[in-house]
Amino acid sequence: MKIGKFDIHKNSKVFIIAELSANHNGSIEVALETIKAAKRAGADCIKLQTYTADTITLDSDKDDFKIKGTIWEGQNLHKLYQEAYTPWEWHQQLFEAAKAEGLVCFSSPFDKTAVDLLEDLNTPAYKIASFEITDIPLIEYTASKGKPIILSTGIATVEDIELALDACRRMGNNDIALLKCTSSYPAPIDEANMCMVKDLAERFGVISGLSDHTIGSTVPVVATCFGAKIIEKHFILDRSIGGPDASFSMNEEEFTAMVKAVRETELAIGKVDYTLTDKQVKGKDFSRSLYVVKDIQQGEIISAENVRSIRPGFGLHPKFLPEILGKKVNQNIAKGERFSMDFISID
Repeated sequence: MKIGKFDIHKNSKVFIIAELSANHNGSIEVALETIKAAKRAGADCIKLQTYTADTITLDSDKDDFKIKGTIWEGQNLHKLYQEAYTPWEWHQQLFEAAKAEGLVCFSSPFDKTAVDLLEDLNTPAYKIASFEITDIPLIEYTASKGKPIILSTGIATVEDIELALDACRRMGNNDIALLKCTSSYPAPIDEANMCMVKDLAERFGVISGLSDHTIGSTVPVVATCFGAKIIEKHFILDRSIGGPDASFSMNEEEFTAMVKAVRETELAIGKVDYTLTDKQVKGKDFSRSLYVVKDIQQGEIISAENVRSIRPGFGLHPKFLPEILGKKVNQNIAKGERFSMDFISID
């Protein structure tokens, strides 16, 4: 998968997305400053959400349209999305601002008209949000554009994932990534199930990653250990500005620390390699080897009292100790000498 200048594959660095979502709080100036802050924090990408209240839901006061069991308890869907949406007339300016900062910019479309807008802006990729993974017609239309598709799996069963993947592939689109997501805001860390990052990649033959709503950096770090190649985290200039997503979004300082932790984790994971570095080879100087620990006279028997395995590692390998015990030496050997097979009498 290639998004902008980034090649994403099993051996690549993690592609780190800062999710703007509603964190502009209705101000394009805040949105633009957030893009700059995301760059400073080490993000590779800024992601938007492209919808209006009318393209994502219905203006209705019926009970079905009241939110239950989340941080937005009791709110009306239409009113929430009116507050949270990113005005479509901002999109071009935000795409251009991201480009000026050297960030990739793309979005999550929530209907076909959003896809059309993003196509006009030459978006390099698309993200399908967790709650849209069952919208097969939307996925088909989005995938038909031939751009990489990133699917969040926050509410998905195996069947939901298979249907979404089939929809992409029917459109001839195999540039697909699946993100493990817990659709809870904020998400409890004990529901993160990061082992699924590895399973998503192996089970479905795709790139896998994380769309994270937990607090802190622990889950992104663990995801990286399990092979995540995309990590998305909500990003905000300052939680004090408020907004629907503020409570589970990272500020610049926190996001910077997360990026640092992920990058250090990548370095720590490394690769399977049993060859030694120059430092490790030098470290062998401090390993064990056989040394004379008590003066030995010519003809004397080698015993555990006069030859031992000790540090440093310049003498004979300790594996030879059983072989030499009980044999005679052919010369006088002083305490502190490296033991050598040349010391053994052949008589």
